[in-house]
Amino acid sequence: MASVLVLASSLAACGEKTPEAAAPGAASGAAFPAVIEHKYGTTTVPAESKRIVVVGLVEQDALLALGVTPIATTEWWGEHPGALWPWAKEKLGSNPVPQVLKPTDGIEIEKVLALNPDLVLGSYSGMTKEEYDKLSARVPTIAQPKGVIDYGVSWQDVTRIVGTAVGKKAEAEKLVSDVEGQFAAARQAHPEFAGKVAAVVTYYQGIYVYGSQDARGRFLTDLGFKLPDGLDALTGTEFGVTLSPEKTNLVDTDVLVWLIDDYAKDKASVQANPLYAPLRVKKEARDVFLENNETLGAATSFVTPLSLPYLLDNLVPQMATAIDGNPATEVKRAA
Repeated sequence: MASVLVLASSLAACGEKTPEAAAPGAASGAAFPAVIEHKYGTTTVPAESKRIVVVGLVEQDALLALGVTPIATTEWWGEHPGALWPWAKEKLGSNPVPQVLKPTDGIEIEKVLALNPDLVLGSYSGMTKEEYDKLSARVPTIAQPKGVIDYGVSWQDVTRIVGTAVGKKAEAEKLVSDVEGQFAAARQAHPEFAGKVAAVVTYYQGIYVYGSQDARGRFLTDLGFKLPDGLDALTGTEFGVTLSPEKTNLVDTDVLVWLIDDYAKDKASVQANPLYAPLRVKKEARDVFLENNETLGAATSFVTPLSLPYLLDNLVPQMATAIDGNPATEVKRAA
């Protein structure tokens, strides 16, 4: 499960040709200078950016949704051209495919600066103060928000930060509002979700549960679910936690979404686990299994204004099937 759990690729940066410039659309001149506060201070973006490098893991989706194409992105996992998953690829249009950075240990400062960017985005990242200082000495750089754990910023705030930075604050707010409207429609269509307990888990040195400071946990609560009691006490300042064997009952929820690497093999292994097999969630077929490298599984981790409509359309029906508690209505694998 390291492909989803680990937040930096283990591959070296690739050597694709750098696109010549961003395609920023029509940013408002009145929107600049744009001032963004973050973990390491305040960044001023003086004018419309033409060469944006994404060192966070998901900001490219917000950029593309706002009509802006970065010259480079940072790959989380998946090995897609430009680090663009299917839900985002169509937004690229005829613009150049971004170069992909594949850092092995933190941000590759020299490679980023060699691209001659005029803006660096890292709100969904683990950027260190040292990395920020080196980048911001040369180019306006936006780090993760203050008061938020690394990789813990919400998709709404990522979208708003990106929108402000590229001079499209109003468009970003409308984008957030539109997607939140889709969540509202999903809650209305599925009142059975309200107040029920759900979780998203993977397998990493045991059962790993994503908490309330993680995008996967927030996806559930935005649908009306509650996370398991006591989960936040276990996760602390992290976005998730590996459960000790005696805590396995924590995932005996009304709906449980599993992120796995191999559907048949890993599902069978999970359900045969002697600690998991006796749980109601397994006996009543309340568990949903998704492969990390398939589009639906990827969208569950890659939570953005572009992936969420796809996720709402395709995962919510599976969760509605699982929550009925009837083993005869076993959740079918996504196409």
